[in-house]
Amino acid sequence: MSVHSQTHRITVPEIRAHKHAKPVVVLTCYHAHTARLLDQHVDIMLVGDSLGMVMHGLENTLGVTLEMMITHGKAVMRGSNRALVVVDMPFGTYEESPAIAFRNAARIIQETGATAVKLEGGSRMADTIHYLSERGIPVMAHIGLTPQMVNVRGGFRTTGRTEAEWPALLADAKAVDQAGAFAVVLEGMAEPLAARITAEIAIPTIGIGASAACDGQVLVMEDMLGLNPNPPKFVREYAHLGPVIEAAVEAYASDVRERRFPGTENVYPMKKAQ
Repeated sequence: MSVHSQTHRITVPEIRAHKHAKPVVVLTCYHAHTARLLDQHVDIMLVGDSLGMVMHGLENTLGVTLEMMITHGKAVMRGSNRALVVVDMPFGTYEESPAIAFRNAARIIQETGATAVKLEGGSRMADTIHYLSERGIPVMAHIGLTPQMVNVRGGFRTTGRTEAEWPALLADAKAVDQAGAFAVVLEGMAEPLAARITAEIAIPTIGIGASAACDGQVLVMEDMLGLNPNPPKFVREYAHLGPVIEAAVEAYASDVRERRFPGTENVYPMKKAQ
């Protein structure tokens, strides 16, 4: 009898157990090759709608479609077997009603095999989060700076800089917690407010530009690797791959133009004449 070992994929309850404990490590991921590289080092891979800008050159996330998210979600699942995979619900796929949100979220889960979805919005999305959670779809919430609201807010700006903003944001955090979200992303949020939210809700907070007061952090992988020429101010670049890639391509192009085709010398060797 053969014995097949199977790597354990991190679960939603395991992520919830990180509250006030070991920080949750999260990175965005959009394709299978990088998923293989990330898999043993992160707790969550987020297939973020930031792929619209990072992978497709869009100005913002509003043009991202459900089909795009499903395609990239499938790729990340093929490349991973340990990290919990969360797929963003794109703009226009969940706001209309809980029932429509469920239909689209169920399609994401069924077609990608991912564990959970993420959606933006606090109190206004509490009913939807509850509806999805009660029907078997784990939800990661997202409050603070919410990129899908860029046209309403007139751009991207840090939230919670004045205490006058705090009550609404605290209410958002408590609403998604009580609705059944298993974690919440706090984006672009002043540290005192992020710390207070983290202390007052029962689920892990995942910060992005929200200080070390959170229960974990998420970054866009391309920002962290130095592939974004204009990264957000809060990002630490752990590598500078942009210039490395450009130099490698330049060297390759030079070889080809000089008819030096590296790697082909021994692929089809000539047979010696008899």
